[in-house]
This record gives sequence, structure tokens and C-alpha cells, in this order.
Amino acid sequence: MNFKSEKRTVSLHEGRCVYFSSDFHLGVPSLPKSRERERLIITWLESIEHNAQMIFLVGDIFDFWFEYNKAVPKGFVRLLGKLAELNDKGIELVIFTGNHDMWMSGYLTDEIGATIFRNPVTYTFVSGKSTKTILVGHGDGLGPGDNTYKVLKRIFENSFFQLMFRLMHPDVGIWIAMEWSKRSRRANDHKGEEYFLGEDHEWLFQYCLAVEKKQHHDYYIFGHRHLPLDMKVNAVSRYVNLGEWLNQQHFAVFDGENLSLEKFDPGSAAATKN
Repeated sequence: MNFKSEKRTVSLHEGRCVYFSSDFHLGVPSLPKSRERERLIITWLESIEHNAQMIFLVGDIFDFWFEYNKAVPKGFVRLLGKLAELNDKGIELVIFTGNHDMWMSGYLTDEIGATIFRNPVTYTFVSGKSTKTILVGHGDGLGPGDNTYKVLKRIFENSFFQLMFRLMHPDVGIWIAMEWSKRSRRANDHKGEEYFLGEDHEWLFQYCLAVEKKQHHDYYIFGHRHLPLDMKVNAVSRYVNLGEWLNQQHFAVFDGENLSLEKFDPGSAAATKN
């Protein structure tokens, strides 16, 4: 496997942390449930803004997203407003496209100041504690297997296909996309849908093993899998999957030396806020 990723270096300030979360899937399964989840996400963001230097949203923030020349899907104003507020306070926002919201362009950069990535990126974090490298990405289409999706992804990323979609009226295009999404396994709101497949069949874990043979990373952070995982790649490297927010609200926090996978407790957040 030929591994190549964009590289970024960040100086992490004393007392500041980096947060990672993924797979909000806003927009499903219904407007009331999506809005309830959106409010929960905002509560989480409010609970971390006191010490956040960077926030990574690692794909599938929206269950569908497409930027027409003069229109974007309506909704999500509470989250977008909060993210813009955080950016105005100096917190850096990094968003990775996922398989449900890969059609991002410049809107979120212009409106909330986010940096958008489509492929995994290697971040080197330098702090007074240590220097750590973290490979971050959504995770779709990586590793062995999932060949049907890999073909579909090439089609969806094709500029001609996107042009054809753009020529449709947004009401028609968004309706088609949402109907497609309803049939997706990842749009179903059922607990226990995802389960550990074993190391040999966890494709992202196999991807981490292959990359680690080429280039060392202290941590590998992905979403997409909808299952919170924290696995040793080797004695000095870990693979962390961020899970999802449809049923379980997990996130990761990195303090410059250690990274932990945590579950958000809105009760504790409210107590801390008060």
C-alpha cells in the first residue's frame, strides 16, 4: 500500500485540548429527533469551549449535504451558529467530509471559518508535554473490503455526476438524496446495530496496521464505523473510532500527551456549566 497524506503541524497551548467527534447525521430519522440531537451536540460544544483549541468534526455531520451555487439544504442553523461563535472566539474548526456529506465546497469555510478536508490528514501536535502524530479522517473507503461502496464513491466524486445533480432543482435533488439515505443502513435509528467484527474484519483497523508499517502515528482517529473503539495497533500506537451520535454520544479528547475516548454526559455538563 502506498500511503500518502497531507501533513499539518500545530503548537498546542498550555492548558488547551483538541476534541474530536463524528457522525452526527443531522436530518434523520425525523426533524424532531434531529433537532433534539442538534441541541445535545450544542450542549457538548458549550461544555468544551472553555479549554478547546481545536475541534475536529470527522465526517457525516449531516445525513445529506450538497452545495448548489446559490442554495444549501435548509436547517441546522443552531449548530452552524454555535460553530461560527466558537470560531469567532479563536477556536479552530476542522471538518472532514463523510460519505453522507461529501459534497461540501466553500460554504462552511466562508460562513463558519472551518477548514475542510476530503482525505485523511496527519497532524503533528507539539506541546510542552510531548510531540504526537495523529492521522485523522472519516474512514469511508479505506482498508480492504467494502468494494461496492468504493465504486459508488468514485461515481459520487465524479465532477460530471455532480454537475448532473446540480442541474436538478434543489427540491428534487434533495428529495432523491434523502430517499436514498433512508435506505442506508447508517440512517437507521436502532441501538445495537453495530458490533465488533474481530480484528481481521475491522477494515479501518487493518488500514491502520498497514499504514503503521509505512509511517508511525501515535494515534489513528476515524469515524464512519458507528462503533466506539479503542484498539492497540502496536505497543506505541492506537486506533480510536469515534462512534456516532444517533444513539451513543462519544468523543475523543487530546491534551497534548494523552488521548481518551469518552461518552458525553449532558447531566454532568449542565452541572459544570452551573
